[in-house]
Amino acid sequence: MADEIKREDPLERLERQERERKARGGNLRTITTILIVVAIVLAAALAYVYLQKSRLVSDLEDEKKDLTEQIVALQADYATLSSDYDVINSQLDSSREEVAQLVDRIKKTQAVDRAKIRQYEKELGTLRSIMRSYVVQIDSLNTLNHKLTVEAANARKEAAEAGRRNEELTAQVNTYREQVAVNSVLKARGITLQAFNGSDKATDRSSRIVRMMVNLTLAENGLAPKGPVRVYVRVKDPDGNLLLDGTGSSFSLAGEAMAATASREVDYTGSDVEMSIYVNNIPDFHKGVYTAEVYTEQSLLGKAELLLR
Repeated sequence: MADEIKREDPLERLERQERERKARGGNLRTITTILIVVAIVLAAALAYVYLQKSRLVSDLEDEKKDLTEQIVALQADYATLSSDYDVINSQLDSSREEVAQLVDRIKKTQAVDRAKIRQYEKELGTLRSIMRSYVVQIDSLNTLNHKLTVEAANARKEAAEAGRRNEELTAQVNTYREQVAVNSVLKARGITLQAFNGSDKATDRSSRIVRMMVNLTLAENGLAPKGPVRVYVRVKDPDGNLLLDGTGSSFSLAGEAMAATASREVDYTGSDVEMSIYVNNIPDFHKGVYTAEVYTEQSLLGKAELLLR
């Protein structure tokens, strides 16, 4: 072998070495080319990954921004809710506090923390549902309150109208009652005062008179109470002194007690009743005008006069 190397032609050796050098150079270029291609592929992959990550981060930031805006909008919606009911107002205050805390938490959370972002989305949905229930409750209560208010107003109006009608009816009833009371009062007609002597003959000579008699007719009145009625007479002498027959007859008129000269009870049936009341036991009579007043316990029926000589 050594003899063969020694015998190799120098020219051939140079050609061989040149061929080996060219072979090594070709391999190096191939490797370099491969490395460049690999580097380009890696750079492209890294660029793609970076772009994808940047896009994902941007999308997450946009998602967080949108979620934040929704929560802030919900906070504004809660702020506009109001109620006239203490229980709902207390619940609203609690929900407003939850929304405020959610706004604060989402502002402090990184957009890439997708687990918390999803949690906040669920909380946002829950708070929205709660707010919708508040709106329904408030609307229902307001509708009911409006209905009750209208019904109460109508009831007050009807009560006022009923009160007015009642007052009118009461006034009418009182008027009718007054009319009935007025019309039910007994009236008399034909009241006369006569004097008689011992022979029971009518006379106007004061020295011969032994008694007097009051004549009258209780007038027909269908409204007057039926039954026993006592009629009283008060006879006064010319000096205005009340004659008393000693029986102590008296009656009450409008709450005032009054002495009577004489009285008589009759059965009143609503039709005309003619009656006479005698005045006896009077010691003497004087010249002048005697006056007879006729009463029931309801009213003065009338008067009559007699001139004695």
